[in-house]
Amino acid sequence: MPYDGARTPEEITRLFVDRANAGDADGVADLYEEDAVMAFPPGTLTTGRAAIRELMAGGFTGQPKFEHEEPLPTLFAGDIALTATPSRDGRGTRVQVVRRQPDGTWKRLIDRPEQPPASS
Repeated sequence: MPYDGARTPEEITRLFVDRANAGDADGVADLYEEDAVMAFPPGTLTTGRAAIRELMAGGFTGQPKFEHEEPLPTLFAGDIALTATPSRDGRGTRVQVVRRQPDGTWKRLIDRPEQPPASS
């Protein structure tokens, strides 16, 4: 099934939440480049869209509920962008590197969904 792509780097986060809450592992995986890297589960790396899809499919068994969070300003360097979203629970920031695709949409290249706050 073809999915609508993210038209902006910030839109990827909204699409992730919508698709994850629908239990759509294929739709979530479609937000990532083929060779993307996700730093999840904590302390490990999940590499590649297929592995991310598998991880997401397994993670939806308990039907977690994701909430929309307000992103920080995006930092651009040509077709690469850095996005970040502070977590609502104050336990850290979610950070992603995204890249503009040839069709003008954006996909995640590197994803760190759980970055704890720096210790004081």
